[in-house]
Amino acid sequence: MPFSFSLFVASFVSFQCICFVSSCGSDQMCPDKPVFTPSSLVVKYGDPAYATCVVCQSGCNEDVSNLEKSSGTTEKNGRTIMWNVSSLTEWDSDLICFNENQNGTQCCTTLGVTVYQTPKDVSFRVFNHSGPMLENSLYALVCDVQDVAPVGKLVVTFYRGLTQLKRLQLSTRIEKKPLNVTFLLSYEASREDDGAQLSCGAKLELGPEGPQHLSVVKSQNVTATIHYGPDLLVTVNPDPITVEEGGILCLNCSAVGNPAPSYTWTLPFSGPHFSSSVLTIKPASSQHEGQYNCTVSNSIKTVSVLFDVKVQGLEVTSSAPTKPDPSLTSASSTMTTPGPKSDATTEFSLWIHQILLCSVIFVSFLA
Repeated sequence: MPFSFSLFVASFVSFQCICFVSSCGSDQMCPDKPVFTPSSLVVKYGDPAYATCVVCQSGCNEDVSNLEKSSGTTEKNGRTIMWNVSSLTEWDSDLICFNENQNGTQCCTTLGVTVYQTPKDVSFRVFNHSGPMLENSLYALVCDVQDVAPVGKLVVTFYRGLTQLKRLQLSTRIEKKPLNVTFLLSYEASREDDGAQLSCGAKLELGPEGPQHLSVVKSQNVTATIHYGPDLLVTVNPDPITVEEGGILCLNCSAVGNPAPSYTWTLPFSGPHFSSSVLTIKPASSQHEGQYNCTVSNSIKTVSVLFDVKVQGLEVTSSAPTKPDPSLTSASSTMTTPGPKSDATTEFSLWIHQILLCSVIFVSFLA
């Protein structure tokens, strides 16, 4: 008879365990619910774990109280049930502790057990693309995370160098077993990112109950090559240029781009081939007058600059002396530096002097 009773009790407990999942009493009906310590559990896959449950404080039927588990062992001591496992390898390992109160209501508490596994591998790529990216074009950056659990606790961060671009999380996913997951980030290529290291990193964030210093599993770095331009550093339609004959003619059509742009000049005269961004001619002459076209190109696009050049001749001046105006020369000479008296003036003065002298002598003789 005891043997039959044991079977009956075992069957009854099993029946209660099956039924309680959908028929646990509400908080109002169960003021004395089982209490777990700790209240939640975070365990690395394969590590040992333990927890205790106090089925009630008082007034419950201890004979039909128990702890439902998927792995491990339990030990009951009065109203306390102790659970432990040496190596937790069940991904769905929630524990359910239940009792039956004096009203016949089944009261239960669930201990959420998070079994985690850090990512086995993380890789970075650009979706459906290889090689250089074009400026202002949209791409999808991809971060592939392998064999991680639980995915709902996984946070993936995309990086440009050490700068975070975006954090993404699949917080709505409830799967407990390890999965391979892929995160995508829309990205617009910019020339400032040319040569930058793009990557991603994955980390489990398991809350205050879990380990706080899990390392980030980083992907490989992918060097971004951004093609753009060429963009001119000068005016597309410059004003006409005038240079003195014999002077220096300097024309500039510099541009930036990736790949580096090439330069082709079309000249108004027959001459050597020019392939630099700056064209210099010295000395300039009349044959250098006309239109100069600079074509700048790379694999992305082609732009051009048209220069209109005029060579201005020097004013012709004669080195032979000009015949001065006699009146101006005379006046000038008179106004600036008086010259010696002419011979006629000197003779006239002497003649007057002799007359006066003779007059004096004659008057003296009469007296």
